[in-house]
Amino acid sequence: MKKILFASIAFAIVLTGCNTLRGVGQDVSSAGHVVSDTATNTQEKM
Repeated sequence: MKKILFASIAFAIVLTGCNTLRGVGQDVSSAGHVVSDTATNTQEKM
């Protein structure tokens, strides 16, 4: 019983971590798009 409980908790933590890392990845991607768009706009104005 304890092994099943421990495995369930570990599995939940891993899934939570994956979702958190996915969110961080999306934030970094969004920031990259902003930087890229700013660079493109600056280059077009030159």
